[in-house]
Amino acid sequence: MLVIIVALLAFYLAWNLGANDVANSMGTSVGSKAVTLKQALIIAGVLEFTGAVLFGQEVSQTLATEIVNPALFADTPQMLVTGMVAVLLSGGLWLQIATSRGLPVSSSHAVVGAIAGFSWVALGVSAIDWSTIGQITIGWIITPVISGAIAALFYSQIKRWILDQPNPLVQLNEWIPWLSAVLLGIFGVIVLPSLTQGLATFLIEQVGFKIPAHDIPLVTGAVATVGLTFYSWRQLEDKGTRRQADKADKETREKTQIQNPVERLFGRFQLLSACFVAFAHGSNDVGNAIAPLAAIAYINRTGSVPTDGFNIPIWILILGGVGIVTGLAILGKKVIATIGESIISLQPSSGFCAELATATTILLASRLGLPVSTSHALVGGVVGIGLVQDIKSIQFKTLQGIAAAWVITVPASAVLSAAIFSVLRIKF
Repeated sequence: MLVIIVALLAFYLAWNLGANDVANSMGTSVGSKAVTLKQALIIAGVLEFTGAVLFGQEVSQTLATEIVNPALFADTPQMLVTGMVAVLLSGGLWLQIATSRGLPVSSSHAVVGAIAGFSWVALGVSAIDWSTIGQITIGWIITPVISGAIAALFYSQIKRWILDQPNPLVQLNEWIPWLSAVLLGIFGVIVLPSLTQGLATFLIEQVGFKIPAHDIPLVTGAVATVGLTFYSWRQLEDKGTRRQADKADKETREKTQIQNPVERLFGRFQLLSACFVAFAHGSNDVGNAIAPLAAIAYINRTGSVPTDGFNIPIWILILGGVGIVTGLAILGKKVIATIGESIISLQPSSGFCAELATATTILLASRLGLPVSTSHALVGGVVGIGLVQDIKSIQFKTLQGIAAAWVITVPASAVLSAAIFSVLRIKF
């Protein structure tokens, strides 16, 4: 009975996570009219669910075992159960409040703050891993700055070498192979580490491969990049294919109202970049919703607290994926509108650069071991585009509301969690 109740609470948190955080992957695509809102909901729903179910285990383990040391609850596992219930309630409530106001916040920060809040009340301030909290704070500060700088660099080069040229469509056709290489090269090393984990183990242990395990995804990404580059060149040479694409573009143009042929072509790149971000986001952020449920299910099953490397049942991953997709479909429109329309006016070329910058920032942070927020990265990327276009085009009033939500997310979720935990401990 307990697991059923907690599963419903995890679904509630995943629902609100989907309604808020999935705007990170699709907000710029909708804002630039590369896809319609309906198309974005379908694409993000499929890819978020797939990423969550196939590759959501690792982040869930981290959140369940590293913010506070579970060994501290070894003698009182039921206290950890009560605390994780408080995390689910407080995290879901905070995300629901933010979503109702159209504010993109970090679900990672909400859940981390909630875990820290109940741990402080349960065991004292020394129970919290402050080094992890410090890393999150650093990531919160530098992520939008780095993403904004990368987006500004990408967009300024595209603007100089393609958009501002006398014949931008011809220039873009010449640049397609290189844009393809950059796109898949960056996204490949974000998504492929999970895809190639089994391959790495097999090659090292069974075949005696000499490439270090952490470099195999990079090699795979490089091979895929070369393959897409050659494919792009062939597409450029195939006039028949181009005529078919132009015919398809006519239908897309009627739906999305993109009249500029250059922007229509960029729209294809942006759609692909949004798909990769959605997949990576689902594989990462589902852990925020299901980590507490996974810890409770483990305690209920074994009678002991979870430690590093415990396996998360597939039904929990599926529950998180379904919750994310449902929340996105029903409540995701507000935050998508904030990201895609309320900061600056986007075109597919600028939206593509913002998503590329977001992915690059996440990749760099991951290589350094820094936890970052996709929300922060994407907002920073959109602002970076605005600085290149025209600083007056940036809606600073919207940014003030977003920044305020970022600042108070960790303390607000911590206070909520601490209060809910205190009540639950008294009642039960």
